[in-house]
Amino acid sequence: MTRTSTLLGAVSSLALVALGSSPAFATGTTAGSTIQNTVTVGYQVGGVSQTSKSASDTFTVDRKVNVTVTEVGSSATVVSPGQLQAVSTFKVTNLSNDTLDFALTAAQQSGGSAAWGGTDNFDGSNVKIYVDSNGDGVFTSADTQVTYLDELAADGAKTIFVVMDIPSTQVTGDIATVVLTATARAGGTSGSMGAALTTSATNTTGVDTVLADAAGATDAANDGAFSAKDDYKVSAAALTVLKTSRVVSDPVSGTTNPKAIPGATIEYCISIANATGSATATNISVNDPLPTNVTYVTSSILLNGTVSGSTCNADGTSGGTFASNTVTGTLSDIAAGVTRTLVFRATIN
Repeated sequence: MTRTSTLLGAVSSLALVALGSSPAFATGTTAGSTIQNTVTVGYQVGGVSQTSKSASDTFTVDRKVNVTVTEVGSSATVVSPGQLQAVSTFKVTNLSNDTLDFALTAAQQSGGSAAWGGTDNFDGSNVKIYVDSNGDGVFTSADTQVTYLDELAADGAKTIFVVMDIPSTQVTGDIATVVLTATARAGGTSGSMGAALTTSATNTTGVDTVLADAAGATDAANDGAFSAKDDYKVSAAALTVLKTSRVVSDPVSGTTNPKAIPGATIEYCISIANATGSATATNISVNDPLPTNVTYVTSSILLNGTVSGSTCNADGTSGGTFASNTVTGTLSDIAAGVTRTLVFRATIN
């Protein structure tokens, strides 16, 4: 080894020691930074001090590309059949030592195991990606639709919303799995996505690139990308509607074994049950047009009654309306395992 190379080797070692004593940051020293260190050697000849000798070493810090994507939450995103703009939330973090752009893609899984258990069995529609514009973590109309993150600083993070529409035909337990992938691109120019990045094949005196990312949900390690999954899991109401009638009285027998003859009073019961394990049904509107051969009994509508077995109880609350020969009423929310009724009376013409 020559004396020059020995000196340079010593300088490099000193530089490493200096680096080791620097404050620790998640991304490390910024790409493009120069690190210089100078060594000084003093000596004597015949006991007389001579002019010291020095040598310097300077190198440029290369770009270490690293990114992570995480789903925000600890369970599937619960959605309803026919829901528009169902939102799944992710966080993209730039763990690189440079400001970079990140291309974003949201792909729907085609079958297979879902992220939170179960099996992917349907696709949503109208899939879009938004960035959280105001940083509140809540998707609103003010958030910006994007295809990439522009100039995300080292150690910077952005909340990303993947938004899709859920088909109205889906039932409870159906799952749509979505994969969000962030792929690093060169930064430096605001307003346009930078070029693709690859690991530099050789060392240069400039800024080289090393792809140092881990493997994500669907991508490999050291590919400059990271992916994460979330599920849209359908929770639907499973309503069963049953309409029954009974003769309350007739003009001949009264209430004793009455028959359905002209002038008899009929009580109709509309019962609506929501199956166990289903989503709560809301805004329940009942509309029942009457046939021309019966006449509605004024103020006979009872809402939100109960049933005993298959028999409707007369325990509802007065309400509802009758107009245009149609009985209407709005019932309270029906949770899973609950039955509510609308009861009214009419006479046979």
